[in-house]
Amino acid sequence: MFVGHALLAFGLATLVADWRGWSARRALTLGLVAGAFAAIPDADMIYTVVALDVSRLSADTLRQPSVFWDASRAIHRSITHSLLISLAAGPAFGAWAAGTSTSRGWLAVRAVASVILLSLIWAAWVYSGLAGAIVVGTFVAAGLVIARLARTRTDLSGLTIALVATAGLLSHPWGDLVTGDPPRLLYPLDLHVFEQTVLLHTDPTVHLLGAFALELAVIWLAALAIARVSGRPLRALFERRALIGAVYGVAAIVLTPPTLEVSYHFVFTILGLGLLVGVFSITANPVTRLLRQQSRLRRHSLARQDAGSLRRSWLTPVSIDLDRFLERYPSPFEAAFAALGGVTVALCSYGAVYVLVVG
Repeated sequence: MFVGHALLAFGLATLVADWRGWSARRALTLGLVAGAFAAIPDADMIYTVVALDVSRLSADTLRQPSVFWDASRAIHRSITHSLLISLAAGPAFGAWAAGTSTSRGWLAVRAVASVILLSLIWAAWVYSGLAGAIVVGTFVAAGLVIARLARTRTDLSGLTIALVATAGLLSHPWGDLVTGDPPRLLYPLDLHVFEQTVLLHTDPTVHLLGAFALELAVIWLAALAIARVSGRPLRALFERRALIGAVYGVAAIVLTPPTLEVSYHFVFTILGLGLLVGVFSITANPVTRLLRQQSRLRRHSLARQDAGSLRRSWLTPVSIDLDRFLERYPSPFEAAFAALGGVTVALCSYGAVYVLVVG
């Protein structure tokens, strides 16, 4: 879900900017800034470095990842995932970044923003001790770096950065509702909007497949946003080689059914299959076919010449229609869509076999 948080904000911000008539470059810039802000609430994972019991780490940790996650549960998805914290931090990040001038007005704006951000760190200290202060301090530092880069390296205004920072932060917690302990949406208030994980299905494996499907949908949203602003036709994004993913249905019979607690064997294998589909879509094989085409043309030329012109014939340039070649074979961009399509087909295949045969 770490990637999904950023891509959800990226896709939505890019599409909104495109709807508002922004250029492709500005729309993608806005999306990147939104995605960056949407990722920083997970800066609270820094607490794991302090809380993790290193003595428990072993080869079994990969099979029992609770060793890692248990160390993060005291802080993760609490302070930095709060909607109240986001509503305070987002505008403060934008206001702090907007103060590029040394005038009294801008210095006052930056001072107010600094007071708000320092207050968040102080509040975290009061409610969660030193661990909370470290987590929120890391969160604030990351936000300030992103805000400053957005202000100095793009043409986005301080107000725009404030809005997109707030939107990015507010978009983060919702993907966590189905993947473990629910976030503390109203921290520091002692109110719990969601007491437990939102179940998509009572079967833990089907629930995991549903959560994975939601993540995949978010990635598709980001991919389609890029395709739209770059003017690529949607029909060109669907690669027939993605159907190779259908063979992954066999994994539902062979692999141990995955759950939220133990899912790495499922995640790594299905993503590996998608990667192979993407690589195959490129190397199926434009370079090899081009070389073979050149070789055939040369052999044909040689057959029509006598032995005396043999040496000279290899110097004869071969005419290749580059535009036709690029239209026929996929670019890395299109290969990424092929990989994404392969994962989607694989997920559908796995789900169908699991429900109809295993379940």
